[in-house]
Amino acid sequence: MRVVSGIQPTGSLHLGNYLGAIRNWVRMQDGMEEGSQCLFFLADLHAISMPHDPAELRRATLEMAAALVACGIDPDRSILFNQAQVPAHAELQWLLNGTARMGWLNRMTQFKDKSGKNREGASVALFTYPVLQAADVLLYQATHVPVGEDQKQHLELARDIAQKFNNDFCAEDAPVFTLPDPIIPPDAARIMSLRDGTAKMSKSDPSDMSRVNLADDADTVAKKVKKAKTDPEPLPSEAAGLEGRPEALNLVTIYAALSDSTVEAVLGQYGGQGFGAFKPALADLMVESLSPVTGRFTELLRDRESLDAILARGAARARDIAGPTLDATYSALGLLRG
Repeated sequence: MRVVSGIQPTGSLHLGNYLGAIRNWVRMQDGMEEGSQCLFFLADLHAISMPHDPAELRRATLEMAAALVACGIDPDRSILFNQAQVPAHAELQWLLNGTARMGWLNRMTQFKDKSGKNREGASVALFTYPVLQAADVLLYQATHVPVGEDQKQHLELARDIAQKFNNDFCAEDAPVFTLPDPIIPPDAARIMSLRDGTAKMSKSDPSDMSRVNLADDADTVAKKVKKAKTDPEPLPSEAAGLEGRPEALNLVTIYAALSDSTVEAVLGQYGGQGFGAFKPALADLMVESLSPVTGRFTELLRDRESLDAILARGAARARDIAGPTLDATYSALGLLRG
């Protein structure tokens, strides 16, 4: 079993990123059987499909690497790298562009969402980045790819490209590409803004009080929880009582996720109590859960040499795995290489 997954380096990681995605990666790594392998990459090549600041991208890539290691990704057990250090990603994307079809890409809903009303002004990279996503997983003969609802369509595209390439250019008993299967991760906690329970926690929110950052110290975390928006009613004893109370639901959801519990169990403990009692308990749990992560994260950010070494070592391992697949693809297409 070989699992491959990537994440765009966005910088300013927050509680929502940790509980929504990164923690599932760590659990996947820790649950792998002997002989299986996880490759986790920072999708910096994908990041240039949208307007970006080069200095910010470099900073965010290192920050994301530090965050993943701080959260529990072990570079000795998993392969952690950034795409730009493995040119085979871009090479394979170009080779697969001959197999991908315009009609397939025109059906990709994320392009429509990200390009908005100015489709003619969107970059070509934004239109073709699902082919790069296909290359990301096919390059390593991934058997499984973790996908959420928003990425299912892209994995189906990767399978379509792999199948068509194998059919067009390979003997029936010697396909170049493995068709990856999806892994549907356990339901990740959907963490919302501390200022608006109907909006996702996001680094783009202008108010820093709307999110808990992985770099926040204990006092800052406690202050943000204390000032989090709530309503005047006490917590109900059952989940149905949270209907129409998005801020209350969000805080209870965060507590449940951090304690590896359920909303029902949290309400069983705190039902009938007001937020004056619940918020300090949530703040204490949050500080206890995040302090080790924050400490390690801060330590790693100060040690650029270690971060560079982790990514370089991971990229070297990734290049070794990718090489045979890239060679086989060139050969299948009849391309001459020195």
